[in-house]
Amino acid sequence: MEVNYDLTGRRALITGSSRGIGSAIALELARAGADIVLHCAKTKEKAELLREEIRSMGSRCEILIADLCDPKQTEALGDAMGDIDILVLNASLQIRKDWEEITTEEFYQQVNCNYLSSMILMQKAVPHMKAQGFGRIVTIGSVQEKKPHPQMMVYSSSKCAQTGLAMSLAAQLAPYGITVNNVAPGVIATDRNKEALADAAYAAQVAASIPAGFYGEKEDMAGIVRLLCSDAGRYITGASIYADGGKSL
Repeated sequence: MEVNYDLTGRRALITGSSRGIGSAIALELARAGADIVLHCAKTKEKAELLREEIRSMGSRCEILIADLCDPKQTEALGDAMGDIDILVLNASLQIRKDWEEITTEEFYQQVNCNYLSSMILMQKAVPHMKAQGFGRIVTIGSVQEKKPHPQMMVYSSSKCAQTGLAMSLAAQLAPYGITVNNVAPGVIATDRNKEALADAAYAAQVAASIPAGFYGEKEDMAGIVRLLCSDAGRYITGASIYADGGKSL
């Protein structure tokens, strides 16, 4: 059997894909031949630059805007995306605060974005996947599923919930040719972490907690997702893969 990583003819939506890990995944899937639906929450300037890069590779690309903290906007995104073969649930919200100070509004913002939106978009995407006998769903989790940051209680617990959703669906959808997996990044040098890692003492402490001794780059996530979305990954489902330099150990 020939190992095949090609995604030509497939159509993929990657949430939160105008920057960071999501943008790297979008580019990698486009390199594999997939047509891409980019998603961003508000302004689309960065997404437009990425769209041009993807189109230059020969893939089709469009941009959809939705605030996933709002379930109604998530529903609208699911309707607007149309039939997709690959769903990568990457968008998330972190509110860094001591647990005693978290408001109910902040709780629901994170849960809606990090968990509820995943379920809604799965509900929208799966009927087409079932009908064609092929589908790939990848949730992007976090090393905090195993090692939660003390100031990100809701974020880390919502990521655990998202992975639980993926594991439940993996068993239910496998007979239809649909795989469902989770990829959990560790400390990745993205815009989200730029401010925190600018503190030299804190950055040294974080690096010391990673057995590999260095932060990951957003591209370190992209190859794993391409594998899981391709025919080469057809026998992988219900897996949670930590790409974290060993931090989860």
